[in-house]
Amino acid sequence: MLSIGVDIGGTKVAAGVVDEDGEILRHLVRPTPSRSPEAVENAIVEAVDSLSDGLPVRSVGIGAAGWVDTEQALVRFSPHLAWRNEPLRDRLCERIDLPVIVDNDANAAAWAEYEFGAGRDSRVMTCITLGTGIGGALVINGRVFRGRYGMAGEFGHMAVVPDGHWCPCGNRGCWEQYASGNSLVRDAKALLAEGSPEALSLLHYVPDKDPAHLVGPDVSRAAVDGNQVAIELIADVGTWLGRGMASLAAALDPDLFVIGGGVSAAGDLLLDPARAAFGRALTGRGYRPVAGVERARFGNDAGLIGAADLARHSITDPPGAARGFWPQRRSRHRRRMFSARR
Repeated sequence: MLSIGVDIGGTKVAAGVVDEDGEILRHLVRPTPSRSPEAVENAIVEAVDSLSDGLPVRSVGIGAAGWVDTEQALVRFSPHLAWRNEPLRDRLCERIDLPVIVDNDANAAAWAEYEFGAGRDSRVMTCITLGTGIGGALVINGRVFRGRYGMAGEFGHMAVVPDGHWCPCGNRGCWEQYASGNSLVRDAKALLAEGSPEALSLLHYVPDKDPAHLVGPDVSRAAVDGNQVAIELIADVGTWLGRGMASLAAALDPDLFVIGGGVSAAGDLLLDPARAAFGRALTGRGYRPVAGVERARFGNDAGLIGAADLARHSITDPPGAARGFWPQRRSRHRRRMFSARR
């Protein structure tokens, strides 16, 4: 059964047709058109129309960068888009003649990694996505934990620095202000504004050499190429990431952290400082098992793969589980038996 997944972030809309094994058959990426809910809705509809042409698509899943209610219908708030109690599912259902579900984009990414990727053998998996901000999700024994109101996993808005940087959520000192693509770019631009000779080398990765146009992927590419300033900037993000993970480990005790999102493209340049900071800050270190820290397998595609699979689950085996957990993974054998009975 084919499903379309759409991952809506602060800067881009990624969409694809995904099969039951998590393989992407068609794919497109477009800039997020604006902060306007109507413009984003139009982009989603256009993507679905384009991708479904000539294919037997059965459902559509939306991974939204915001807080989604337990009915998987309403985007209550998005720090990086202009969604405020936006009835996204109902609006899309008026224009898309397929079943539609809406979920948090980090929930979708986590489900992709648990079902098909880096988290397949874990029991308690915490997924952290570093993009424009920080997304988070928790998968426990084969179920996405969504909380009573659908808003679990908003780890990026834990306050880690009293009276720190302002965050679009309205608070100060949120974790995502120190360990995200936005924080990476902010610090790089601050170095450039101070006229740091070393930082000027970052402009080689900006097509028009304009510091205002520097973006996170530019810094990541520079780091992978060995640019020392970029490596240090990425390491700073990694250190903040590791400190936050230690706090999450104290509360959640996962066996695995999976790190995804655009900033994870830096690989071990990000993860090695994160692991080191995590180990230094971990409560009970030396007397407890230490959770693994792995890079997400699917990178920027995790959100759309997971959104598509969540939509597929909503048709093939809707859960009868307690509110706040959904869905539960079936083995391949059980899936075949279930399909045969149907």
